[in-house]
Amino acid sequence: MISIRAATEHDAVAISQVHLRSWRTTYAGIVPDEYLATLNEAERILLWREWLSRDLQVYIADLDGEIVGFISGGPIREPVQTYDVELFAIYLLEQAQGHGIGTALLRELAGSLLSKGFSSMIVWVLEKNPSRHFYVKSSAQLVTSKDIQIGGGMLSEVAYGWPDLEVIRSPP
Repeated sequence: MISIRAATEHDAVAISQVHLRSWRTTYAGIVPDEYLATLNEAERILLWREWLSRDLQVYIADLDGEIVGFISGGPIREPVQTYDVELFAIYLLEQAQGHGIGTALLRELAGSLLSKGFSSMIVWVLEKNPSRHFYVKSSAQLVTSKDIQIGGGMLSEVAYGWPDLEVIRSPP
């Protein structure tokens, strides 16, 4: 049974594990292998403990007592058109993908952000990320792109946006 709930600082270890495992499976062959090999769980745990103490929205997906995914969002970090909030990260373990868990997390985040007065959301995703179709299926529109550097390699990142968060919260 899947349940979605707000994350607490006690979830930092599990979120870090999902984050690292997802990076290594999703970005293999996209992000330089050397960079993926240097990802450090202890450092990631410290970062998540700090992030979870901030005013960010973070939700986890719990499947029969195991955290299999998470989503986080908050005020936009870099202005893009008129979007006012950003989806920072959404990651699911490979075995949890394709079962509606990502959509449930996205809806939970959208509802929370709407209740805080936000109205539109942007997400940056690596152009070669095989999961980027998820955003299109959830009614996001391609907005812009930029080049970024990760692990010494230059990669293209694209932004998808939802001009109206209500579109996420209400199933078609």
